[in-house]
Amino acid sequence: MIDAYLGLGSNQNAESNMRSGIAELSARFGQIEISPIYRSPAVGFSGEDFLNAAARIRTDLEVGELKAWLTELEDRHGRDRSLPKFSDRSLDVDILLYGDHVGDFDGLALPRDEILKYAHVLKPLADIAPDLKHPATGRTFADHWLNFRGDRTLDVMA
Repeated sequence: MIDAYLGLGSNQNAESNMRSGIAELSARFGQIEISPIYRSPAVGFSGEDFLNAAARIRTDLEVGELKAWLTELEDRHGRDRSLPKFSDRSLDVDILLYGDHVGDFDGLALPRDEILKYAHVLKPLADIAPDLKHPATGRTFADHWLNFRGDRTLDVMA
């Protein structure tokens, strides 16, 4: 079993899709840890605000198998893969970290570079794993958040 950290986001029927996506993760992987859910502006396009969170799961799936399962989860939530990369999402679930893996695994670069680029990815991850060290930088996620210089526009959901 290995710890994997996921980033979740939605801006289409967001509350329902996030709730349902989290429920499916829990049904598949058992007890999971979820960060607070944050509202943040769309990045890279004009669209509705996103709801974002991070989750920690324990899995026996290899990276490619987990990626495939998450793709099916997104598809069950109406993900339209014909849209550009920066566009509305019914549900987006990304593998941010898979253990301490660094490099390319089944076509997925780990750890995801979005962690250090965007507040809506870094802050939820820092909430659930503040003392965990980024496998490439060796610094904790709490430290990365403390020193984050990007746009910090986030509103925690009640």
